[in-house]
Amino acid sequence: MKYKRYWLALAIVIIGSFTILGSVGRRMISQAPPIPDVYSSDGRLLFTGSYITDGQGVWQSIGGQEIGTVWGHGAYVAPDWSADWLHRESEILLNRWSTHYGASGFASLDPDRQAVLRARLVREMRTNQYDAASNRVTIDADRAAAFDQLAAYYAEVFAKGRKEYAIPEGALIDSSKQRQLAAFFWWTAWAAGTERPGSSVTYTNNWPHEPLIANGPTSGAIFWSIVSVVCLLAGIGGMIWWHSSQEKAAPAGPYPLRDPFLGVQPTPSQRATVKYFLVVVAMWGVQIMMGVITAHYGVEGHGFYGFPLDKYLPYAITRTWHLQLAILWIATSWLATGLYVGPAVSGHEPKYQRLGVNVLFVALVIVVGGSMAGEWMGIQQKLGNLWFWFGSQGYEYVDLGRFWQSLLFIGLLLWLVLMVRALKPALKSSPEDRSLLALFLVASVAIPLFYASGLMYGQRSHLVTAEYWRWWVVHLWVEGFFEVFATVVIAFLFTRLKVLEIRSATRAVLFSTTVFLSGGIIGTLHHLYFSGSGAAVISLGAVFSALEVVPLTLIGYEAWENLRLATHTDQMPWIARYKWPIYFFVAVAFWNLVGAGIFGFLINPPIALYYMQGLNLTPVHGHTALFGVYGTLGLGLTLFCLRVLQPGRAWKEGILKASFWCINLGLAFMVLLSMLPVGLLQAWASIERGTWYARSADFLQSGPMQTLRWMRVPGDVLFATGAALLGWFVLGLFTGHSYERGALIIRSGRLSGKEKQSPAPAGAD
Repeated sequence: MKYKRYWLALAIVIIGSFTILGSVGRRMISQAPPIPDVYSSDGRLLFTGSYITDGQGVWQSIGGQEIGTVWGHGAYVAPDWSADWLHRESEILLNRWSTHYGASGFASLDPDRQAVLRARLVREMRTNQYDAASNRVTIDADRAAAFDQLAAYYAEVFAKGRKEYAIPEGALIDSSKQRQLAAFFWWTAWAAGTERPGSSVTYTNNWPHEPLIANGPTSGAIFWSIVSVVCLLAGIGGMIWWHSSQEKAAPAGPYPLRDPFLGVQPTPSQRATVKYFLVVVAMWGVQIMMGVITAHYGVEGHGFYGFPLDKYLPYAITRTWHLQLAILWIATSWLATGLYVGPAVSGHEPKYQRLGVNVLFVALVIVVGGSMAGEWMGIQQKLGNLWFWFGSQGYEYVDLGRFWQSLLFIGLLLWLVLMVRALKPALKSSPEDRSLLALFLVASVAIPLFYASGLMYGQRSHLVTAEYWRWWVVHLWVEGFFEVFATVVIAFLFTRLKVLEIRSATRAVLFSTTVFLSGGIIGTLHHLYFSGSGAAVISLGAVFSALEVVPLTLIGYEAWENLRLATHTDQMPWIARYKWPIYFFVAVAFWNLVGAGIFGFLINPPIALYYMQGLNLTPVHGHTALFGVYGTLGLGLTLFCLRVLQPGRAWKEGILKASFWCINLGLAFMVLLSMLPVGLLQAWASIERGTWYARSADFLQSGPMQTLRWMRVPGDVLFATGAALLGWFVLGLFTGHSYERGALIIRSGRLSGKEKQSPAPAGAD
C-alpha cells in the first residue's frame, strides 16, 4: 500500500484522540455539579432538584443560549445570568449584613468592617454545603431571602421586558415558570461560586471573575496557558523545520491545453444539484438579514429603527435563525458539492441517483422551513410542552427541535447512501486514487456520524452533558470532519482539472488531515474549561487547542499556490474561467490564518478565556472563522460547481470581482471597526471589575460602546452589498444575464474567434 504510513498515522491519531476525549468526557459528566434539593436553615424547602431541571427547560424554551449566556455560552446583549446572579446575590448579602452594624448599606461602612464582611461573604459563598447522602444543600436565612428578592427581580425582567437586554415584554409571564427559571439561575451561580469537595476551586474552575467572592484564575489556568504558548511556538518551529526539509517537487506538467470539463455533459443527478446552490444563496441572504437585525437589537433593544419589531421577531428568534441558517447553508453547499463530485469521480451515474438527489432536496426544504417555524412558535411559548421536539432546544448551533434534528440526521444518512453509490465503482476500478477515494468515503461517513452526537442528550439532561455533546457537533462536525471532507473535495476538483497530480494530492490531504486532527479532536475541550469541568479539561484543552493553530502557520503557502494557479494563464488560458472560485479558496486560506489562527488563539489559552468567555471577542473569532473559512469555502465550492456545469460559457466577472472584495472587506471592517474594539474593552472591564460588569447594561449601553456598535454599519453594508451582488450573479446563471454575449470559446488551448453564445440558463431539474 503506497500510503500505509500516512494511514497508520491517521488511525493512531483518531483512535488515540477519541479515547482521550471519551474518557475525559465520561469523567467530566460523572463529576458534574450536583442538582440538589435546596432548604433554608429553618428547614423550609425552597425548591427541589427537579425544580431546577424544570427551570433549565424553561430557559431553553424561551431561547436558552440565544438570550444571554449561562457559564459564558450564548448571546451577548443580555447578561450572563450566572455571573449576574452571583454578583447581585453577593451585593444583597453584604448590604443585609451591613444593617447589623446599623449602617444603611455596605458602602457606608468603614474599611475595616467592609473587610470583615467581605471575608464572611467569601466563606459563605464558597463553602460547599452539599450533603450527598440526602442530595441536599442548606442555605442560611439571608441567602434564602436573597433568592426570593432575585426571583422577583428576574420575573419582572422577563414579564415586563428589558430594552437593554433585548428582552421583549411578555417573554415569560407564567409565575411558576418564572420561579423555576430563577431556581435554575441560582443553581448555575451556586456551581460557579461553590468549591468542589476536596478542592479550593469552584465547580466551574473559579469562573466567572468575581472579586467579591475571590473568584480569580486558578494556578492551573495560568500554568497551562504558559504551556500552550510554548507548545504553539514549538509546533510552529517543528512545522517550518519539516516543511523546509521536504524536497520541492517540480511544477506539474505538461498542463492540459483545454478545459478538461469542456464538452463533458453533466449527468442528470449533477444537473439536479444546481437548485441546491440556488437555495444556498437564498438561505445566506436570509441569514444576513437576521444578522443585521440581531446586531441592531444591541443598540435599539425593542425595535428596528423605530419599528417595534420585537413584537413579531424578538432577538432570541433572529439570533436563533442567524446561527442555524449559517450551519444549514454552509453544510448544504458542501453536501451539494459532494453530490456533484461523486459521479465526476467515478464516471458512473447510479440508477435512480437523480431521484435520490431530488428527494433529499425536498427533505432539506422541509427541515429548514419546519425548524424555523417551530423555533418561532417555541420561543413565543406557543408549543407548550412540545417545545423541545418541535421548537427550539435552546443550545447554540443545535437550536432546531429534536424532531427536525432527527429528520436532518436521516437526510444525512440518505446523502451518505447517495455518495457511496456514486463512489463505489471508482473504489473498485481506480487503484491510482484509491487512497484519496477512501479518505473521501471516511469523511463522508463521519458527517452523519458526528452530527448524531447532537442526539446524545435529552430534554432533561444535565447542562454539562448537553454542553459536552453539543461541542462534538459544533467543533468536531462543523470544524473537524466537514473540513476534512471539503479538503478532499477540493483536491478531487483540482485533480480533475489536471492541475494537481493524484499522488501529491493524496499525500498532502492525508498529511494535513492527520496534523489537523492531532490537535483538533482533543482541542474540543477548550470549549469546556468552565462548563462544570475538572482540571484535566484545562490542561488537555490548552495544549491541544494550541496545536490546532500550528498547521495554519503554513496556510500562506496554500494561498500562494492557489493564487499562482488562478493566474497561470500562459500555459493554461482556460484556467482564467476558474479565477474567482479559486480566489474564494485563497480567501479561505487568509481567514483560516486570521480568523481560526490569530483570533482563535486569542481566546483559546485558559487565562485568556477566563476573562474573555462570553464577551464579544468570541464572535470576532466566530465570524472570521465560521464565515471567513467555512462560509467562504462554501461559496467557492458553489461557484466551482456552477462553473464546471457550463465550462464553455464566459461569465461576466465584473460582478464577481465586486462581490468578492465587498464580502471580504466588509467582513474585515465589521470586525476591526466594531466587534474587536468592543470585545477588547469588555475584556479590560472584565479584568478590572469582573465578568458581570463587562456584560452589564451600564457598561454596554455607555456612549463609547454604543458608538463602537454603530461602527458595524459600514462593514455590514459593504458585506451585504457583496452578498447581493453574488446572489444577483448566481440568479443570472439561470436567467442568462450573468453570461457574456459573444463569448470567447477556448479550443485546443487558444482563444478562437467570437461565437455567439445562447443566453439560456444552466438549468436544473
